[in-house]
Amino acid sequence: MPSLIPLANVPPEMIEQLLDRAFGPGRHARTAYRIREGTDWLPGLSFAALDDDEMLVGTIQIWPVALTDPQGRQHPLLMVGPVAVVPEHQGEGYGKALMIASLDAIDGMSSEQPALPQVLIGDPDYYGRFFGFHADATGGWHCPGPNDPARLLVRTKNTAVLPQEGMLGPWMPAIAENR
Repeated sequence: MPSLIPLANVPPEMIEQLLDRAFGPGRHARTAYRIREGTDWLPGLSFAALDDDEMLVGTIQIWPVALTDPQGRQHPLLMVGPVAVVPEHQGEGYGKALMIASLDAIDGMSSEQPALPQVLIGDPDYYGRFFGFHADATGGWHCPGPNDPARLLVRTKNTAVLPQEGMLGPWMPAIAENR
């Protein structure tokens, strides 16, 4: 069983090294990076996994993003990922444990209102089967870069609160407050 700790307890350079190992040096060109550009991951929802020797083997980050509808209104979301595990430990349950920890933290954020919808880019079969993500509500959503619409997934208790169309991007509270 992996040991999970807050990602904020891990030096930033170690996180970057792990992400490079998991995704390669071209990772910054991915669409997900464009969606969350200019934001910082959320410390209370992001975690690291350590192996039995207390070595960093995985991370998950949660980011504040928004879906901007055709009228220019921002609808806040939480972007899940990257979920990164070093190659020699992939398939050992670290990624799943990290996902469970973050989703449990998101679901437990507020008892007064439902959690913000979560979005990710990933395998629909895996993330649907284990975590309840689906592409049913994201068909009219666009990304600031290339993406496969079938891999743009959302998790929420009520898809009716989501716009049918919009552009994903960083959450800009100042813009949202002025509308």
